[in-house]
Amino acid sequence: MEQNQRNKKYWGKALASFLLVFLMMPLGHALMILMEHTMSDAALHYSAFAMGGVGLAIVIVGVFVKGDTRQTLYGLFGSMLFWTGWVEFLFMYYANRFGTQPLIDPQTGEVVTRPEYLIMPASFGFWMMVMVMYLFCSRTGCNFINWWQRRVFGKSRIQIVTHSMTRHVSIVTFMELVMIMWGSYLLLMFCYDDNFLGDRHPVTMIVGVGCLIGSFFIFAKQLKLSAWGANIRMAIATVIVFWTPVEIMGRIHLFKEIWIEPMKYMTEMAIILLAFIFLAVYLWIKSKHKH
Repeated sequence: MEQNQRNKKYWGKALASFLLVFLMMPLGHALMILMEHTMSDAALHYSAFAMGGVGLAIVIVGVFVKGDTRQTLYGLFGSMLFWTGWVEFLFMYYANRFGTQPLIDPQTGEVVTRPEYLIMPASFGFWMMVMVMYLFCSRTGCNFINWWQRRVFGKSRIQIVTHSMTRHVSIVTFMELVMIMWGSYLLLMFCYDDNFLGDRHPVTMIVGVGCLIGSFFIFAKQLKLSAWGANIRMAIATVIVFWTPVEIMGRIHLFKEIWIEPMKYMTEMAIILLAFIFLAVYLWIKSKHKH
């Protein structure tokens, strides 16, 4: 009986969780583009800063709500607003303010990399600072951190990492999305940089294929999670790792990234938005039935 329970796969929960997080990715990109094209500079910056503040407030409120799934949803939605408003838009603001130039394709004249992403690799030290804290100071359910702790500390792991930090599901979800999203951007920007590799370098292609394969392994673990909250949190890792080859394929023009030009693809983006709203409402209703 226990063996059957361990082998059971929750396809409905895994797919719904995956799609919820997956649909947030193009919507986040499209929201930034729409705000840029419809707002004045002053309104844009104030709105973006307010967006990040609202996102952080949602995450904090999530600490005090009841239910693992609801706390996860607060952390998910809040962290996405936080990331867009206080990370991406702030990089954009300072890149534009100090005249950082975009990377231009010499053959087509198209913008290949926007200015804010060109300066993002400078934050690598801050990302590592947070990762060192997690590596040395926290027992966690993150497979990535656990793998590194086993490799770095070996048998001394129990003595070095003695206990976990206080666990608030909303904060855990928030930190998971921010750290994985941040790490993904850093990886892509280093790969795209011609001084390191370049967007068509074999290693960049290997990174894309490796992340694609890795996302299927993460999804396989996600299939075994019966709880909605845990499934959604695992879906964050699945989607962001899966999105890495999506970004690479879009970069080398293997498909059209419609979320970069949402005004031209209003129907498609509206369908994505409606699907996202439907899933979000469905999961919110499910979260109220189970605390």
